[in-house]
Amino acid sequence: MAGNWFHLTSSFLIVCYVIGFLISTVVAENHQRPPTVLPLSLSSRNHSLHRHVDNLRRRLFQSKLSGSTPNARLRLYDDLLSNGYHTARLWIGSPPQEFALIVDTGSTVTYVPCSSCSHCGNHQDSRFQPEMSSTYQPVKCNPSCNCDDEQKQCTYHRRYAEMSSSSGVLGEDLVSFGNESELMPQRAVFGCENVEIGDLYNQRADGIMGLGRGRLSIMDQLVDKGFIGDSFSLCYGGMDVDGGAMVLGKITPPPDMVFSHSDPFRSPYYNIEMKEIHVAGKRLELPDGAFDGRHGTVLDSGTTYAYFRRDAFAAFRDAILSAVHFLKRIPGPDPNYNDICFTGAGRDVSQLPKIFPLVEMVFNNGKKLLLSPENYLFRHSKASGAYCLGIFPNSEPTTLLGGIVVQNTLVTYDRGNDRIGFLKTNCSELWRRVQFSGAPAPTPLVSPSKDTQMEIPSVLSPSGSPSNVLAGSFHVGFITFDMSISTTDSNLKSILKELTELISEELEVYNSQVCLLNVTSQEKYYLVRWGIFPAEPANYISNTIARSIILRLRDHRIQLPERFGNYKLMEWNAEPQRKLTSWQHHFLIMLVGSVTTLILSLSAIGIWLVHRQRRRQQTAYEPVGASIPERYLQPLQS
Repeated sequence: MAGNWFHLTSSFLIVCYVIGFLISTVVAENHQRPPTVLPLSLSSRNHSLHRHVDNLRRRLFQSKLSGSTPNARLRLYDDLLSNGYHTARLWIGSPPQEFALIVDTGSTVTYVPCSSCSHCGNHQDSRFQPEMSSTYQPVKCNPSCNCDDEQKQCTYHRRYAEMSSSSGVLGEDLVSFGNESELMPQRAVFGCENVEIGDLYNQRADGIMGLGRGRLSIMDQLVDKGFIGDSFSLCYGGMDVDGGAMVLGKITPPPDMVFSHSDPFRSPYYNIEMKEIHVAGKRLELPDGAFDGRHGTVLDSGTTYAYFRRDAFAAFRDAILSAVHFLKRIPGPDPNYNDICFTGAGRDVSQLPKIFPLVEMVFNNGKKLLLSPENYLFRHSKASGAYCLGIFPNSEPTTLLGGIVVQNTLVTYDRGNDRIGFLKTNCSELWRRVQFSGAPAPTPLVSPSKDTQMEIPSVLSPSGSPSNVLAGSFHVGFITFDMSISTTDSNLKSILKELTELISEELEVYNSQVCLLNVTSQEKYYLVRWGIFPAEPANYISNTIARSIILRLRDHRIQLPERFGNYKLMEWNAEPQRKLTSWQHHFLIMLVGSVTTLILSLSAIGIWLVHRQRRRQQTAYEPVGASIPERYLQPLQS
């Protein structure tokens, strides 16, 4: 019997080896296609002010609109505290030309560098080429604008508080908002830069997306033409987390959103009515109206930090110092500034509320907005586990709240109802956690039931679908890409785990679809190969989803926090779903049938042997003539 078991086991192992060899051959063939080079670049900073325009006519027009106007839904990129801003992707022209624009509620003009610019820096994307767009039209000189020297075309000029400036001509063209937006491309007026000075010249971002109140604001143009409702929302990622979300158009406010009145006639900026500030549950002792000077309390997404009038800043600083007196004070990262910094708090941001006090902003209507430490601190760039106060004194009586105050906060600028709403939430997960009424669902993940073979309409694909991306009609089996990463963190395992989650978010796939394939240590960096595989139970990635992933990789849209060090994408490769030839298919069927029969036979033999062994034990007999113990003798029944 032992010999039979040996032969059966040997046969089973041989069959398994043949199956493994066949599968490994198919997988090996999938890695023979040449890679495609793919560069990845990152983005620096901006601050701005603007003018106020009366909105009574727009409000009257908006009252006649139906409630079914679509939304423009956009992702935000870059890290606020590292880059100084967040950017959104916008496409201009036909065919569309792509730009990374700083989201700025304090600016009233949207502008990009023009191909004819005489003094523009090197930015993230190529300059706009009007001559390449079939739908571009210059805005001709008219009594309502400033004109160029030849009195032919309207011009613009914007100057900012940090002494940077932008000037150029005005043009009109189709503006597209990306695949995640249900708002179709619309004609809009924008600035084509001829000269930029200061920080605008040096920044990585291409230009500015003006969301302020003004005739040339992208919001005002879309609202005036009835394309969207008179509202927009911003949501910035938290400390050390880049990205976020933006919606142009009305949304249904969540039930626990806190609102403050915003008076458009008091100030050209988006203001709120802040009455008090509480630190660790205690009200700051300040005179009435401390946050109501000049323009009041202003929200400006183009500003990084917050600025209080001097007495309010001193009271806030002292309250924080008193609450964390046990922490050691250290100099700030920049010797040119007298930053207030602390060490000893640890690197885990989630633990900061246990060390630093909670802060409450109290509005005139009695509503409160809770601020966590990440809303008033920034990480020290030169000392581990150290943080600095992100609130500074303002020489003017205006209170200015920059992006740091609203990190991980959904902020709705409800201009039609003269109010601004706040809701604490995880902005990096906003697409999955908050459903917007009237807005489209997020781009779908892989649909396991069927493949979508249709082409992406050019009107919904501003970046285009070039012929060399997924040419042909094959199914995509998996996608690979290589990333070089330079990091000083010795815990590579935790970094790669976090990278897996970030990559899945950036590419809009499930975490289970992102697989670490290989890690190679080079002299000064690691070379990491990633694979994107179909979502269960599908055995291929639909062409539409695969094309979306590849375009994100090709167009360097994976943005990672700077704490990961220097990194770039080296190459990507899309492999078709491997189809077996006729003989391979028949052979595999026969092989599976044989293995199944073998397993069933082995199981049957095993069951029979076990049953036989048990039967032998139960029917054991005594030799003839053996004596029988008395306890087994039963009396005869009469």
